[in-house]
Amino acid sequence: MSSLKAVAKLANVSLMTVSRAINTPEKLNPETLIQVQSAIKQLNYVPNISALKIRGARATPNSIGVLALDTVTTPFSVDITLAIEETARAQGWHSFVINMLEHDDPEAMTNLLLSYRPSGIIYTTMGLRKVKVPTKLLNHPCVLANCESDDVQLPSFIPDDNQGQYDAVRALLKAGYKKPLCLHLPHERIASSRRRKGLEQAFYDSGINPDTLMHIYMEDGDNHYLDIPEIIVKNIIAGKPTFDSVICGNDRIAFIVYQVLLSNNIKIPGDVAVMGYDNMVGVGDLFIPALSTVQLPHYEIGRLSALHIIDAEKHKETIKIKSNYLARDSL
Repeated sequence: MSSLKAVAKLANVSLMTVSRAINTPEKLNPETLIQVQSAIKQLNYVPNISALKIRGARATPNSIGVLALDTVTTPFSVDITLAIEETARAQGWHSFVINMLEHDDPEAMTNLLLSYRPSGIIYTTMGLRKVKVPTKLLNHPCVLANCESDDVQLPSFIPDDNQGQYDAVRALLKAGYKKPLCLHLPHERIASSRRRKGLEQAFYDSGINPDTLMHIYMEDGDNHYLDIPEIIVKNIIAGKPTFDSVICGNDRIAFIVYQVLLSNNIKIPGDVAVMGYDNMVGVGDLFIPALSTVQLPHYEIGRLSALHIIDAEKHKETIKIKSNYLARDSL
């Protein structure tokens, strides 16, 4: 890669002149500017943004550094980082992502992110969870996206899982379904307890005690999705389901529920309604019939997190973002 020195040599100017052509072009006379820009183009020179930041160059774009824990490596929450990038560009900023995988050293990943001298930092995760924020990040504007911390008070943007489940279950009850099989996410998941609260409140508001319903929690670990078929089959007696609907902890559970019900000649929604959650990227529209579900507000979480940094907002509250119910044909 060409250096600043090579550009100066080809343009027959000083290093300072090349620096001014990049950072404060208005200070150069037009002929010199054209001369330097021609050399830059000829050598395919790319400015070192992090070095410019260290030197305090005023023309260096502001940047948001994203520390992404499993966010970019899965299809479920990629909208968070997409929203951060699109919002940053719209405001004349830019963003970059440092992926932190499960077995990475958080301190090493933090040092790597900070080496790029971001103007602000967004710590984001795949799946709502509690995080331990690296201490070094606290010396910079920092926002939590799709996660929370019990250790420090930071602005946090998360889905409103209570409201999302409440609205979905109210729609289920309004459609006349009163005896659901409730297949919850594992107890360990933060979202699981919050969604159950929304479910219970919806039934209470309809005069039904939610404790009389069938509640089953999935074991933690992706391999336990394979437990779902047995659970459903146990509740089908002589070809007839003992439930009139299935409230699924997420769309992945709903996908398995569809297969089991349809293979047992149980019609959706004629015999049993199915309710998902998440509106899983790339899958939600492929259910036949189309799956009624709840949209996780990942894009809005990313957008608001980015604006918090860009607008230099000062609040350190946890903001719950509305999760919209999507009415489709499975209900």
